[in-house]
Amino acid sequence: MIVKHGMNYLTVLNSAINYKLAPPLAVLRRQQFLIRVLGVGGENRMQGSKFEADSDNILRAITPVLDPNRHKGQAGKVAVIGGCREYTGAPYFAAISALKIGADLSHVFCTKDAAPVIKSYSPELIVHPVLEESYSVGDRDKDHISRRVVAEVDKWMERFDCLVVGPGLGRDPFLLDCVSEIIKQARQSNVPVIIDGVFYLIKIFSCSPCFSELFTDGLFLVTNNLGLVSGYPLAILTPNVNEYKRLVQKVLNCEVNDQDAHGQLLSLAKQIGGVTILRKGKCDLISDGEIVKSVSSHGSPRRCGGQGDILSGSVAVFLSWARQLILADEGNLIISPKNPTMLGCIAGSALLRKAASLAFEDRKRSTLTTDIIECLGRSLEDICPAC
Repeated sequence: MIVKHGMNYLTVLNSAINYKLAPPLAVLRRQQFLIRVLGVGGENRMQGSKFEADSDNILRAITPVLDPNRHKGQAGKVAVIGGCREYTGAPYFAAISALKIGADLSHVFCTKDAAPVIKSYSPELIVHPVLEESYSVGDRDKDHISRRVVAEVDKWMERFDCLVVGPGLGRDPFLLDCVSEIIKQARQSNVPVIIDGVFYLIKIFSCSPCFSELFTDGLFLVTNNLGLVSGYPLAILTPNVNEYKRLVQKVLNCEVNDQDAHGQLLSLAKQIGGVTILRKGKCDLISDGEIVKSVSSHGSPRRCGGQGDILSGSVAVFLSWARQLILADEGNLIISPKNPTMLGCIAGSALLRKAASLAFEDRKRSTLTTDIIECLGRSLEDICPAC
């Protein structure tokens, strides 16, 4: 009744308020929440309807069936590069989310201080305590230790379907230098890379000898020496509001234009050489420099920290599945868009929003990131049943 006659309901509700007949505040808030969930007066949905992705069908198309003939690893092997003394939760959230959605194996490459903590969170994760921070490295040993760290990760690289870089990484200069080299190795191995935390990426670019040339023009030239991900179609950036603002300022030399959000995002992705950008917000916008899609399904009003880490781990799994499907299908797949990075972003964004909504229905203000993670499997099952 509310959906069918939604505008009448809103009119009655507004009239009640005007005549001081409104229900108590708590009831009114609940009514407003139901209106948002059911799409009545759906401002959130309507704002990007022209670009809205068919996320449910995309999820159904790229999620593999559970086949007893498949072996361990075929459903996805994800690695998270992150985790230091101060931040141990973020890499765990990203890595465990990948497993909860359906990846077979999930690795975490972190510092030695972070490893025991992350291991204690879950025995399901494969934790590698190989990264180093400046405080534990002498000036004379930096080159040697850096090469050793990169070599340790690189020997695993060919086993991974996707790399997530950034959760809980911190801003230690030596650590960032090592991770820069790891990204280069991933690119050489043609492994997809999701960079969560664009401040980290800008910090790397600012250390480049080409930095002044890179940002004076307000664009990235598609050459290997102008950035770690520029011109790499298997790279994904997932900026939040503040990170996106800084990225626009650095690359396009202007301020964020919400009146032309789709066009500006398209231009930004194109300028960075066709990487895929997932702009997180009330409505998630996604572009690979060719097209723009939006995911505006209702999520949760509870903005607990860690949801971006869930998103990174989720996107990694769906990107891996989409890429496998597209490579195996040889062009016969009836789905749009065809770019696996776009498909991964759309699926990851939609599933997180659904899981966050379910968690909030149950927990309300006390909703935590771990509650959302526990709803990932149920959310995917609702859209794409396992059997």
